[in-house]
Amino acid sequence: MRIPIALLAVLVAAAPAGAISRYHTANMSCGEARDIVRSEGAVILRFRATYANVPRYGRFVASNYFCSSGEIAETTWIPTADTNSCPLLECHIYDLDDDPFFRLRRH
Repeated sequence: MRIPIALLAVLVAAAPAGAISRYHTANMSCGEARDIVRSEGAVILRFRATYANVPRYGRFVASNYFCSSGEIAETTWIPTADTNSCPLLECHIYDLDDDPFFRLRRH
């Protein structure tokens, strides 16, 4: 019994990690950024903040299913090559006590 468990542990450790892809939005259109997020489910996008021109990044998701427990996907606008306000979903910590209209929100 110990050998199969040890073998399973070695196989799990040797399996490739599910790394998240990283992209830079300076050279992609809003449609391309949205397509990448939709196809991969969750990605990290690097961009420059429009208000201070500082580098920023965020984890953007295709739906609520890619957020952790206690988080909800909310729309965030980031700059891309063709627009300064590309709408994408980003996970944010969510507290039901802070939102009295939780049941009315569309998910």
